[in-house]
Amino acid sequence: MATIKEIAKACGVSVATVSNILNKKPGASEATRNLVLKTAKEMNYMPNYVAKNLKARNTRSIGVIAEDMTIFSIPDIIDGITEYCEKVKYQILLTNLRLYKKYNDYYYHRTDYYGLVDEEIRKLIATQVDGIIYVTAHERIMHCIPDNLSIPAVMAYGYTESKNIPSVVVDDERGAYEMIRYLIAQGHKKIGVITGKADSLHAQARLIGYQKALRDEGLLYDPELIYYGDWGRESGHTGAEVLLKKQVTAIFCMNDLMAGGCYDWADESGIKIPQEISVAGYDNRELSSYYKPPLSTTELPLHDIGYRAAEVMIGLVEKKSGETAEPQVYKVPCKQLIRQSIKTL
Repeated sequence: MATIKEIAKACGVSVATVSNILNKKPGASEATRNLVLKTAKEMNYMPNYVAKNLKARNTRSIGVIAEDMTIFSIPDIIDGITEYCEKVKYQILLTNLRLYKKYNDYYYHRTDYYGLVDEEIRKLIATQVDGIIYVTAHERIMHCIPDNLSIPAVMAYGYTESKNIPSVVVDDERGAYEMIRYLIAQGHKKIGVITGKADSLHAQARLIGYQKALRDEGLLYDPELIYYGDWGRESGHTGAEVLLKKQVTAIFCMNDLMAGGCYDWADESGIKIPQEISVAGYDNRELSSYYKPPLSTTELPLHDIGYRAAEVMIGLVEKKSGETAEPQVYKVPCKQLIRQSIKTL
C-alpha cells in the first residue's frame, strides 16, 4: 500500500501538496489535483484513519459493553447502536461480559461483577475509544460505571441515577397504560394482571401504568385482581387459574412467556381465547405471533433504545448535549401490536 511520500515522488510534487489534496484542502491547481488523485488510486493508497484520528484526539470509535449477548433484549439494542454509529461514521468495539451464562439472573442483585466491568472499561479507554455505552440485560438501578470517567458514558436499558451518565430506557409505564386503555375501550372493565417479579423495575412501572389507566377511565383498582408471577410460563398458567375464578374478562400479562402459560391453562380447561377470556402480553417475543390465536402484545423498543443511546453518546462526544444537574433519563416509547387475542364485549 502506497504512502503519501511515495505518491509525492511519483507526481513530482511535495508531500504537503499531496496531503492537502487528499484532505480536500484548497491551494493546488486542477491539473495537479487530478494527477495526485489519479496516482493515489493507481497506487492503491488507503488513508491511515487511526493515525489521523489520534492526531485529532478523536478515534471515531465507541466502546460497547454488553452484559450477555444470549439475552433476547441485547442483540436488538446492539443493532440500534450499530445503525446510528454507521450513520455518523463511528465504529464500535464490542465486549460481551457473558454474565447470564456465568451467574444466571442472580447477578441482577449482585455487585461483585463490578470489578469485571471496571476492567473492561479500562481496556476500552486504553484503545482510545471516544465513549462507552453499557448495555444491560434487564432494567435496574446500577452503579457499575464510575462517575469520574475521562470519557462520556451512557447506560442503555438501565438506570444510573447519575447526572454524569445518562440512562436510556423503555417507557414501560406508558406501554402498559396504552394496552389497558385499549382493553377498556373494547368493553373490559374487570382486567386481571399477572406481574413479573415484584422487585423488577419493569413490573413496577407496568403496574403503575395499569393503575393510571383504570383511574383515567373511572374504574376502581382492585388489588385482588393482581397475581404476582415470576416471568416464567408456569406462573402464567397458575395466574390464569386464579384470576378466572375472580371472573375477569381479560388478563394483562407482563410478558409474552406468562401469556403462553395462560394459553396453556385455557387449552387444558377447554376455555377459548378470546371468546371466553381475552389475553394481552408484553415484549413481542417472536413466539407471540405463533400462539393460537396470535397474541396482542406491546413491542419493546429495543432497537430504538440502542439507536437513542448511540445518538446521546455521539452528542456527548461532539459536545452537542446540554449539561444538567439532574440525572438524565431518556424514555423510549413502545408500540402496541393488536392481534386476535382480545375480544370486543
